[in-house]
Amino acid sequence: MGKYKAWLDDIHFVEVEGNDLAEDTIGIKKAKISVDHDKWTLLVEKIIDQDTVLFRTSEALPIGKELMFLFNDKEIPVHTRKIVRTEWFEKEFAAPNAELGATYHSNYTVFRVWSPVATDVVLSLSDEKIPMIRTDKGVWECSVDKDCHGLAYLYLATVNGRKTEVVDPYAKALTVNSRAAVVANLSKTDPNDFKETPKPVIDHLQNSSIYEIHVRDATIHQDSGVLNKGKYLGLTEKNTKTKQGYSTGLDYIKDLGVTHVQLLPVNDFARIDDLLPDAQYNWGYDPLFYQVPEGSFSVDPTDPFSRITELKSLIQAIHKEELSVILDVVYNHVFIMEESSFEKLVPGYYFRYHFDGSLSNGTGVGNDIASERIMVRKFILDTIDYWLSEYRIDGFRFDLMGTLDIDTMNEIERRCQIEENPIMLLGEGWELPTAFASEQRATSSQSHQVLGIRFFNDFFRDSVKGNLFDFYDYGYINGKGKFIERLPQLVKGSSGENETIPPFVHEVTQTVNYVECHDNHTLWDRLKHSNGEEAAEERREMHKLATGLTIVSQGIPFLHAGQEWFRSKKGDGNSYISPDEINQLDWSEREKREDHIHFVRSLLKIRNDFPVFRMKSKAEIDRRLHILSTPAPVFGFTLLGNERDFCVYVNPTRKRFQIILPSPGNWEILVSSTSNASVINTSIIGEYTELEPYEFLLIKKSRV
Repeated sequence: MGKYKAWLDDIHFVEVEGNDLAEDTIGIKKAKISVDHDKWTLLVEKIIDQDTVLFRTSEALPIGKELMFLFNDKEIPVHTRKIVRTEWFEKEFAAPNAELGATYHSNYTVFRVWSPVATDVVLSLSDEKIPMIRTDKGVWECSVDKDCHGLAYLYLATVNGRKTEVVDPYAKALTVNSRAAVVANLSKTDPNDFKETPKPVIDHLQNSSIYEIHVRDATIHQDSGVLNKGKYLGLTEKNTKTKQGYSTGLDYIKDLGVTHVQLLPVNDFARIDDLLPDAQYNWGYDPLFYQVPEGSFSVDPTDPFSRITELKSLIQAIHKEELSVILDVVYNHVFIMEESSFEKLVPGYYFRYHFDGSLSNGTGVGNDIASERIMVRKFILDTIDYWLSEYRIDGFRFDLMGTLDIDTMNEIERRCQIEENPIMLLGEGWELPTAFASEQRATSSQSHQVLGIRFFNDFFRDSVKGNLFDFYDYGYINGKGKFIERLPQLVKGSSGENETIPPFVHEVTQTVNYVECHDNHTLWDRLKHSNGEEAAEERREMHKLATGLTIVSQGIPFLHAGQEWFRSKKGDGNSYISPDEINQLDWSEREKREDHIHFVRSLLKIRNDFPVFRMKSKAEIDRRLHILSTPAPVFGFTLLGNERDFCVYVNPTRKRFQIILPSPGNWEILVSSTSNASVINTSIIGEYTELEPYEFLLIKKSRV
């Protein structure tokens, strides 16, 4: 019997595999299906090959029942397979309005889990085993009449003939190392005044600037001045300083002048032992459970509720500094598909497959989540809703967003619109080879279909510093002006329709400009390779040109933590599991680079102070931003405000250039990146000036 397998791929068809099955003509003509002791005759639909035969039945075969294929006195279990990916299955079993998970009340808790293919589900609650009842649409349910707060639970689901322990994918709390879900009275997890703490008010998201940071990286350095190093609480601490008295942690971020703190994933992820967090490291892109904070960032991972309160405390502390919080979320894959709760509950449903039945792997990490399926989309939307309502999050960054479908992203955006304050939605709109139609994916080429979503602008990144995947390629700032022809489009927000370079996004409100992030080499490490023959000081000046262009270009600027002091990861271009020595923010380097940090701080302040640096439409940009005539490869543009005008000039060479200003007058020097900025004049009188080697210059002239 072990050599035979039977699969339910359609409601009327069973595909059976077995050695030389097709040769047994009499046997296959007498084959039957047994359901609850009733036997139905099967007809041969197609002999696929010698070992595979497709059978048909006139009766619709039931889902969630034990089916047996009867053949030559053998009983072969029939297991579900492709049927879970059919339109019929979606229509029959999708339950988008079901309230799943453990719904807590003070004197009872209702447990619900979706598994139409299960033949039995039992709730294992502490020492109790409680049978669950199958209800409409394959939702299993039971109610426990007592206060269940703090009780651990699992589901014992029988699927395809196997009984498996399953951790609730809708878990809100977990035991240490994610072994079991825990029922939570979430009202007990709020820090004092958490719900009452005002969230930052942003009139328009175009006024935003983003600072990306990893919870552990932020404070783990020995000179961070933080008590709870590497923990959620570490970033809540105030007045933290280096040994030399320079600000660190949250105080430092606040003083820098950004508006949003983007946290690398803080939901529960793999590869880290909660009890031995110093033994391993992970960025967090190995998701396990999406609605529970990561335990290794907690001071007490053995307490299921400590991590919840601590993360809420971090969010509250950031809000008190009038900063917003963006969560990096990973809805494109799971860590190990076969071990995920999704796969255990409904095998083959939550993930994408090619037509030949092979697993899609456009993400490059083994599996692609099928966001287009109703119950997958529901889970993503439910999770977004949960982070918004329970944790008061201000935005989401979608990892590998180009594998997600447009409809799901638009549903997310519609959910976010009901919030009182605007919610930032941004993501990686890369084209990846997932098994889903390209025109239905949330990629940058489809930005016109997802107008409420912002995209990481890799065209900006590669134009400024060189192609990411060609280590020795050059861009504008390190290639003596290479790609200067692209800069007009870039500084105008990469959405201009009348430029020589095609737009990257449909609207200026959709571009996130950046030259560095957690992924790949830092800009400093990249420049050490591409421009290793240049002196270190020259590379620093190039670096500042890149950061300067990022901040003053139309769109939203995105900075990687430590970028403003030339962060290095010692040449490691993929540090997702590298040790703290590689990933930590080196606060001693921060001490050495205060003048360069001041350059970034000054540009951010100017951007925050003057609306002309954060325009909201292509029409306004066309009216106010004009490219200046400059000696190549110097690039310049002017911004025409209501009461004052600004000019930005960038010189990516060792040469000194004389430039003609757009109009004569008294031009105030707001920012200069050159190392001798402290001795330059504070104004330019007339219509000529000189641009120093590798200088980024920002000047202003009043109209009155």
